[in-house]
Amino acid sequence: MIKLGITGGIGSGKSTISEIFSLCDIPVYIADIESKRLIATSPIIKEKLIKMFGPDLFENNVLNKSLLATHIFNDRDKLNAVNAIIHPEVEKDFREWVTQHSRYKIVAHEAAILFESGFDKLMDKVVMVYSPLEVRIARTMNRDNISREKVLERIENQMSDEDKIKLSDFIIVNDGEQSLIEQVQAILEQLKK
Repeated sequence: MIKLGITGGIGSGKSTISEIFSLCDIPVYIADIESKRLIATSPIIKEKLIKMFGPDLFENNVLNKSLLATHIFNDRDKLNAVNAIIHPEVEKDFREWVTQHSRYKIVAHEAAILFESGFDKLMDKVVMVYSPLEVRIARTMNRDNISREKVLERIENQMSDEDKIKLSDFIIVNDGEQSLIEQVQAILEQLKK
C-alpha cells in the first residue's frame, strides 16, 4: 500500500484535489475533519486540554473553540502544546483508518500542516497543491468571508510554499488554467509503476 500525503497552503485547493483522488477510488483521510471529530470525542484529548486550560474550555461537553483560540492565538508555545496533545491521537486514528482500508493499493492523507505535524514521515509520497498567492487570497476571502489582512495573517503563520515544494514528491498547480484531473491522473500513473 502507498500512503500519499496531500498538502498545500490555505486556499490552495487541497479539498478539490482530495475529491478528485476520491473519485479515482483513492480513500482520503481528511486530517482537519478527523481532528475536529477527535477533539469532540476523545476523552484523552479532552482531559489533557482541561488540565492545560481549565474546565471552562468545555461547555456542556463541547469544546469552546473561541476560548481555545484566545489561549493559543499568537502564543506559539501553547499552540505547540495543544498540537502535542492532538497530533498523537490523530496519528493513532490514521493508522487504524489505514488498517481498515488495507484492500486499497493507495490511500491518501490530506493535511495543511502535513510537514509541520510530522505526518509526512508516515507517508510514502507527498503531493503539494500549489496556487498563486492572489488566487489563494481571493478563494479564502470568499470561502471564509474574511478580510485580505486576515488571510495574509493566516498565510504568514503557515510554512512557505517554497519549503513545501522542496519537501514534496509531486506538485499539482491549481491556477485555474491547468487540468487538475490530468495532473492527478499523471501522479496515479507514476505511483502504479
